[in-house]
Amino acid sequence: MDDIDSRIIDALRADGRASITAVAEAAHVSRANAYTRLSRLIEDGVITGFTAKVDPRLSGRASSAYVTLRVDQASWHELRDTLRAIPEVEHFALVGGDFDVILLVRARDNEDLRRVVLEQLPAIPSVRDTKTSLVFEDHDLR
Repeated sequence: MDDIDSRIIDALRADGRASITAVAEAAHVSRANAYTRLSRLIEDGVITGFTAKVDPRLSGRASSAYVTLRVDQASWHELRDTLRAIPEVEHFALVGGDFDVILLVRARDNEDLRRVVLEQLPAIPSVRDTKTSLVFEDHDLR
């Protein structure tokens, strides 16, 4: 990774649908150079995919919360698979500190959010404790 690779990544973060010409202009390199570098970044696993930014409210996910879990860490792999299967869990990470896992949960409404946070997550055998922080307003910086 060098400055040119970083500029290519920044251009794609700003607009994942940018043409190779636009990416090349943003990175200040030729179109062929940008194409070659982009291909290498994908092959090397630096760029793992392209996604759409979605407004959660407009897409029907009006209620959001960050949920922290204290878990039996020996069952992390099983828990990871369980969390991946919950459609309302948009993101999760294994972390260090006062809790073990943090989740971003996005649900249709407060009733749906309540079901996930107060019923579904505590029912997972390896989850020992949960704490929930409601999201009143969020901002995607990228």
